[in-house]
Amino acid sequence: MTVVRGLREALVLFVVALVAVAAAAGVWTAVSGGDFVVRVGVALIVVGTLLGLTGDLTLSRIGMLPARSAFGLAPEREDAGGGRVLTGVGIFLFVSLPLMAVGVALLS
Repeated sequence: MTVVRGLREALVLFVVALVAVAAAAGVWTAVSGGDFVVRVGVALIVVGTLLGLTGDLTLSRIGMLPARSAFGLAPEREDAGGGRVLTGVGIFLFVSLPLMAVGVALLS
């Protein structure tokens, strides 16, 4: 059951990213002209890379370490919170890589 929930979460993240990228590329094309498909491909690669790097909130945890230690708080737990099933590796494998693959396919 956890696998199905994780795949469903990945699908939702993937579809939301596609819609957001298509909207951003539409605005980009409307403002400066050019080919819509190429801009969607470039934007998908950029968003996939950013999700791969920041998908598991590691960067925000690293940024909070000095503040937490200054107040004498324990480090944050490493598990996914808030009902999330996917970890950083899952987000990279099931959301970021497919986004980048679709972007590369649109560019070629």
